[in-house]
Amino acid sequence: MSDYATLLDTISAPPGSGREVRDPATGEVIASTVTMTVEDLDAAIAAAKNAQPAWEALGHAKRIELMNAAADRIEANSEALAELLSREQGKPLNGPNARFEVGACVGWLRAAAATPLEPEVVVDDGSMRAELHYRAVGVVGAIGPWNWPMMIGMWQISPALRMGNTVVVKPSQYTTLSVLALVAVMNEVLPAGVLTVISGDRVVGSRLASHPDIDKVMFTGSTATGREIIKSSADNLARLTLELGGNDAGIVLPDADPASIAGDLFWGAFINTGQTCAALKRLYVHDSIYEQVIEELKAVTATMPMGNGLDENNVLGPLQNKAQFDIVSDLVEDAKKRGGRVITGGSPATDLGPLFYPITLVADLHDGDPLVDEEQFGPALPIIRYTEIEDAIASANRLDVGLGASVWSSDVDEARKVAVRLQAGTVWINKHGTVHPMMPFGGVKSSGYGLEFGVEGLKALGVPQVISG
Repeated sequence: MSDYATLLDTISAPPGSGREVRDPATGEVIASTVTMTVEDLDAAIAAAKNAQPAWEALGHAKRIELMNAAADRIEANSEALAELLSREQGKPLNGPNARFEVGACVGWLRAAAATPLEPEVVVDDGSMRAELHYRAVGVVGAIGPWNWPMMIGMWQISPALRMGNTVVVKPSQYTTLSVLALVAVMNEVLPAGVLTVISGDRVVGSRLASHPDIDKVMFTGSTATGREIIKSSADNLARLTLELGGNDAGIVLPDADPASIAGDLFWGAFINTGQTCAALKRLYVHDSIYEQVIEELKAVTATMPMGNGLDENNVLGPLQNKAQFDIVSDLVEDAKKRGGRVITGGSPATDLGPLFYPITLVADLHDGDPLVDEEQFGPALPIIRYTEIEDAIASANRLDVGLGASVWSSDVDEARKVAVRLQAGTVWINKHGTVHPMMPFGGVKSSGYGLEFGVEGLKALGVPQVISG
């Protein structure tokens, strides 16, 4: 078991070298991280390709054993990992944040290890028997985001390892240390070459997507970058799983109880201070309960402390980086100019630090307003009034994204009638953004393609093979 300082020393660049990493809550330098080159990437991929046949040959049972041992190592180092994550990403230790994320890494790793994947009998008619099996793809390139760097990294790593693939991980430059630390802990038990991290810039990421020895690319991030990855991967025909941008809509039906749903609405929108792909990002509320929902959300917001993530009392942190802070700030300023009614927040929380922006509820906005139409990826929620459910459904479906959506109602049957008409990979009822390791997850339209989690997620990290006889 390592403490924070020991773990940080293990993964940091030597003093005076590398790229400085700063705590977004304070601006203080945490450490420096080594910036690797395309040549380093090529060497890592070569090592992964060399290690892959032996890793696959171990079979499911031995890989499961080693994956569970890796989960044990994460648990043993969980507090040090959570502190590093909090310092680098900004999210608080408590609430659905840093400790939660490290725990999710353990949960997803163990779930991928435990999920059965048996051969499927597709024909058995007396004269022929055909079975569908899944073999390893080969070498997987995993390109992760900065918002949930450890957890989303594990969403990519765990099914890939289970299926017998080796993995080369390229984390975001904003949160490299967190992923370096997670992989270092796992590599205390995994064979050499099976799991490698490359910390580098966009050039390195582009090379990973286009490398001829990468058999599959998994990417979570913006739609624009996803499109570039598709182009980069074309020449080597790498398989792809892409979880891209979203602008999730929630529809509150007139029979909903504002007081009972307010807490779940809040966390659906503002988990990780709104920096979540499948967060609730635009809320359509029926006219009859519009003001009540606003007041209940305002009341919940007042109970949620924001500040430095190492303070055990806080559950909301800063924006992770200046670019995202500017996006949120600009969208809110534009909404105010368009007549948006600011219920809470509405301007930077400079008393807390340079990258803090308070929870901001903006009412009386309309479709077409940038805060409604553009993914804010931060703590600002537009609330839109509707009177006819057909209009709300049309509004929810009008954008070229479809990661998630939600319907809120006291009548689950009525909610389901609306849910089936929403164009999204997942539609939640009376909650938003809840994921489960056995529930397939993926987007439609410009929110990407491919499924993660559960049996379908394992299949996506394999290649089908029919054995007929």
